[in-house]
Amino acid sequence: MRAQDLDIQIKTPEQIALMRAAGLVVADALARTRAAVAPGVSTGDLDAVAEETIRAAGAVPSFQGYHGFPASICASVNDQIVHAIPSRDQVLREGDLISIDCGAVLEGWHGDAAVTVPVGEVDPKLRRMTEVAEDAMWAGIAAAARGCASGRGRLTDISAAVEKAVRKGGRYGIVQGYGGHGIGTEMHQDPHVLNYGRPGRGPALVPGMALAIEPMITFGSPKTAELDDGWTVVTRDGSMAVHVEHTMALLPDGVWVLTAVDGGRARLGDLVTAREPAPH
Repeated sequence: MRAQDLDIQIKTPEQIALMRAAGLVVADALARTRAAVAPGVSTGDLDAVAEETIRAAGAVPSFQGYHGFPASICASVNDQIVHAIPSRDQVLREGDLISIDCGAVLEGWHGDAAVTVPVGEVDPKLRRMTEVAEDAMWAGIAAAARGCASGRGRLTDISAAVEKAVRKGGRYGIVQGYGGHGIGTEMHQDPHVLNYGRPGRGPALVPGMALAIEPMITFGSPKTAELDDGWTVVTRDGSMAVHVEHTMALLPDGVWVLTAVDGGRARLGDLVTAREPAPH
């Protein structure tokens, strides 16, 4: 799709602040769900933790009912990359990796984030792959912030930065076709943000854009398959996969990571320019 054909929603500072509130609900739900991960816990148990946290905050799970999806999180284990449906029958085991993807809508605005969590003691090579995916996500966010602040940034600068960081980290597969997206009054909006590609292409990165950046990498081939449930995406070769994600908003002089409790400051430093509103 050509850049001029995209319908990109530009947010006001007030709307971004509302998205921050939704993002913090997601951050809390992921923190509580992450804390519940352990051998013997089912992915259905984790789904219940996330839903309870989201609803207790006065928000609604974004995923529940989305195109018929039946749960509040996606819980993708080992070779499952994304979109796996939680189940009481899927019980975590020592050495597993689980990707937990979570979304919430509050006052009409969405937040969306994902973490990959080791279950007990995990092969150090898999822990390293998780770190590489996280580093790549932050590299993409930083590239967006610098591109917006300079006035010269383009969408695929994010893609190129993610790819470069993954390649620097090791010989991993970068999942093809899937990626991040615009977000705001809908969970998925234009533009689509691939995790690979040449820089300098696509729409300009401008203040008011909100994007979910979500690298997905594998320990083997990047080729995928979809299971018969119509949702779960797995690696075709059975290799392990990692998926991480944050929602960010671009500001005139930097970025605000809406689903990070600290706004992204620990990883991005002065690139984070938003200040949290003072308590009433």
